[in-house]
Amino acid sequence: MPVLEITQRIDARGLSCPMPIVKTAQAIRLLEPGSAIELLATDAGSVKDVAAWCRTTGNILVEQTSDGAVYRFVIRRK
Repeated sequence: MPVLEITQRIDARGLSCPMPIVKTAQAIRLLEPGSAIELLATDAGSVKDVAAWCRTTGNILVEQTSDGAVYRFVIRRK
């Protein structure tokens, strides 16, 4: 399986809802289809928000992990 290269990273640590999604939506719009973006967030609500946003937009949530209070998401643009 090929390794997914992260095209852009978004640091939304310390930002509250809806800013992690807003920043992700703005950034992913500029990427080519198939490109991946990494989002770091500390808002616990981002776990549900990112999954729902991906379902709604058709983008693919490739990976979701957490390290303490930091949530990491890898999203591939549709």
